[in-house]
Amino acid sequence: MDEFALIRRYFAPLSPAAEGVVLGIGDDAAILAPPAGHELLMTSDTLVAGRHFPLTTAPYDIGWKALAVNLSDLAAMGAEPLWFLLALTLPQPDEAWLAGFAAGLGSLARKHGIALVGGDTTRGNLSITITAVGSAPAGSALCRDGAKPGDQICVTGTLGDAALGLRLNGIESRSPCAQDEHDLVALRARLDRPVPRIEAGLALRGFANAAIDLSDGLAGDLGHVLAASGVGAGLRADALPMSEAFARQAEAGDRLALQAAGGDDYELCICLSPDRLAAAQAAISPLPLTVIGTISAEPGLRWHAADGALLDPELHSYQHFDDRCLPD
Repeated sequence: MDEFALIRRYFAPLSPAAEGVVLGIGDDAAILAPPAGHELLMTSDTLVAGRHFPLTTAPYDIGWKALAVNLSDLAAMGAEPLWFLLALTLPQPDEAWLAGFAAGLGSLARKHGIALVGGDTTRGNLSITITAVGSAPAGSALCRDGAKPGDQICVTGTLGDAALGLRLNGIESRSPCAQDEHDLVALRARLDRPVPRIEAGLALRGFANAAIDLSDGLAGDLGHVLAASGVGAGLRADALPMSEAFARQAEAGDRLALQAAGGDDYELCICLSPDRLAAAQAAISPLPLTVIGTISAEPGLRWHAADGALLDPELHSYQHFDDRCLPD
């Protein structure tokens, strides 16, 4: 199968007629018309086999996650997804793999009404690069540089599930806890099929002063907000929200590292003034929005125990050129 037949069979169906698409797949470039009065937001992420996902990952899950991580970036900036491009590098055109990959990619694309408008295919080690485009009314996008002293630091959902799911992936000896198959399935689903918080990002656009998605781990990602905003923060280690499966399966001594530095959560971390908290929580309900700390004028990130005592955890968020971050 040549690359043109591959595109026609598996990816052309992901390019339905969509608003703003003047010309989609089939030419040297797409022609797109942005919504009137809106700014375009663009993001791009690459997933490499053995680096960003285990080699045993199902192709459906790879397709889903490749798009999800880009949608998560758009969510963090309060953008409505519009279009995406796919650059796919394959060792060979395995039809069963392609069918599964396209199914996962298409499932999430249809869920959020985002259309494939172009890209590239080539031969080599398996990697997937997606560039996603979204829009927001001019001047309304959420950025990292607006956090202010006194702001509450909040996160959506729960943290640590994906990191624990990766840790427990077929290696039962890594957890001293009694392992329940339903817990393992739930944790692994958070790793393989993250849910981009698009609706929450749109709803929080009028409340948050700053926002970021949690891809590489809370400690590292929040650090980007602090640096961009010129502020510091104090976080309560005991306030980090956890799922029931995580609470059952994670050893107490490992929880902070998994939740603060494990990565792959794809939740949103936002900073907002305390008087907006209740309205923001109501706006995204039933998705939880949990207060985990406070922005301070003093630079640096400080961790506190429940009694207020300072902690000094050794946390290493995901780094692309750090061999410690390779998946199993």
